[in-house]
Order: sequence, then C-alpha cells, then structure tokens
Amino acid sequence: MPRRRTPRPALAAVAAAATALLLAGCDDAGGLESAGATPTAVGPVRLWPELPEISAPPVDYGESDTEHVPGIAVPGGDVHAVDPIAVVQAEVAAHPGRVSGPEGLYEQTARQIRECRTKPSKCPVLKPYYRDLTGDGKDELIVGISMPEQQTAIRVYMPEKGGLTRIMSDAEAIVGVELAGRDLILRAVSAGIPGYEYRTAWSWDEQQRAMLPARDEIVRIKPPRPAPESSADAR
Repeated sequence: MPRRRTPRPALAAVAAAATALLLAGCDDAGGLESAGATPTAVGPVRLWPELPEISAPPVDYGESDTEHVPGIAVPGGDVHAVDPIAVVQAEVAAHPGRVSGPEGLYEQTARQIRECRTKPSKCPVLKPYYRDLTGDGKDELIVGISMPEQQTAIRVYMPEKGGLTRIMSDAEAIVGVELAGRDLILRAVSAGIPGYEYRTAWSWDEQQRAMLPARDEIVRIKPPRPAPESSADAR
C-alpha cells in the first residue's frame, strides 16, 4: 500500500496563504450575494370541480362556419389572380337578403356591392390584402367591406380544389386590422367600457379547417387628448 506524501513546510505555507486570499475575496463588493428566499411555485387550482360538463353550447356564433364560393375559379391556386369584388358579389348572389350569420350584409351594403361596376365610387369593398395564413405556402385573400353604423366586415378566402373557400367571416366596429405572422388581429371598440378596445387574434385551425378566434383580450387604450382651449374661451 503506497504511503501518502506529507507536503513540505514551504508548500504547506503557500497553500494556506492562497486559501486565506480566496476567503478574503468573498467579502469584496464583487463577491456572491444572496438574492433572498426563492418564492414557491404555485400551480393552477381548479375551482368547483363538481360542475357538470356541458353537452352542447347554448349559442352557435359560427366561428368555424366555412363555405365554398360558387362560380369563382382560382387558376393554379393563386388568389392574386382573383377579382375581390367578383368574390364578394358571388357570395351576395348566393345569399340574397341575408342580413345575419357569416354571409350576412346590410341590404344597403349588398346593393352597393352589386353596383360596384357601375358605381365604383360607392363600392364598399376595400383594398384586398394577401398573406399565407394557413401555412400551406399559398396566400389567402383578405377582404374588408365597409358597412353602415361604423361596422366593417372582414372575410378570408383560401384557395382550395381550384376554387375559393371562405375560412373566416366577422363584422365589428373595427378600429384597426393587423397581420402578425400567420395571425389576423382585429381591434374593435368597446361599447360598454370606454377607453378600452377588444383585440381578437384569428388563427388557422387545421382540425376545423377554419380561422378561429384563438385569443381574445380587452386592452386599455390611451385616452384622447382634450381639445386645446381657444383664445375666446381663455378670456
């Protein structure tokens, strides 16, 4: 069994001095300091677990309603080659007089859409936008329609099987529409909470084959600045 080597006195002194320097360095301003106690992680707690499951929702809001647009061909699946006005006119013709549901439009709006060719200045169909919202490598067609009572209808159409399928339809008092990645974000005014707005992010759902309102939030907005006083009022 080999013997342990006893360090020589000179080496032992050097080692002791080095240890003392290291311990003294811990008291410097740059040394390690305690950040305090770490808060305990708290998981979600389910309230009223005895509540029964809902077998069917009481109201159908039509979030996942989709429909093939009749009479519209999309050569090569390129929605850029499609006339947005013709698309909306085809839907109006397929649902005459419909004022509710995903296809619903005010009669005044439907009439203006039918007259878009002869009265283009009054056509309520807004400039179209294009974005791949489904992730299949092909752009979708995004259409806005101005309506009475400060309402705007937003519709999204996907090229499919040589034609078009409407995969989203909504109408709100919209103050802004944004594209964020593959999400379409609608910003609408809040009628019941002044100074706030609703923001809904619509996202593609592969199972439903539709755009769904995946995230909904109420956001506080900066109140408008008061109008400056005129010289007459200041007297």
